[in-house]
Amino acid sequence: MAKKSKKQQPSGGTPATVALTAAGVTYTVHAYEHDPAHPSYGEEAAEAMGVSPARVFKTLVADVDGALTVAVVPVAGQLDLKALAAAVGGKRAAMADPALAERTTGYVRGGISPLGQRKRLATVLDASASDHATICVSAGRRGLEVELSPDDLARLTGAVLAPIGRA
Repeated sequence: MAKKSKKQQPSGGTPATVALTAAGVTYTVHAYEHDPAHPSYGEEAAEAMGVSPARVFKTLVADVDGALTVAVVPVAGQLDLKALAAAVGGKRAAMADPALAERTTGYVRGGISPLGQRKRLATVLDASASDHATICVSAGRRGLEVELSPDDLARLTGAVLAPIGRA
């Protein structure tokens, strides 16, 4: 059963929250006022929610040997592109073109969720997620996060857990 507040849940939800509700996953929605001047979407979310940046994960889209791949890493660190490529059996990875990432996922940059994407992409969740009972990821728009168990996130996205983040 989803735990959510009517004040925080946008009417109709986002594709991410709709997917979570349809799957019967327990999650909490966290809404905050997005500041367009903030230099980091993920750090802004952590600050606004009062949550450690180690528990707030950003969703990045990379190109691994010509295939778009989703990487979910803590906002406190960076994505290790070589480790991402290795995690999916690839040789080379580079950040995807932002416009292509937006078109493919159906979300805008800074609001890309690993859940409810327009096209299901291979997904890798940083192994540090398993250190936490719950983590926060984008709910599909800037200023909206969902908190859920890393196991549920991995199961719903088909994610592989691998050490793809670095401090």
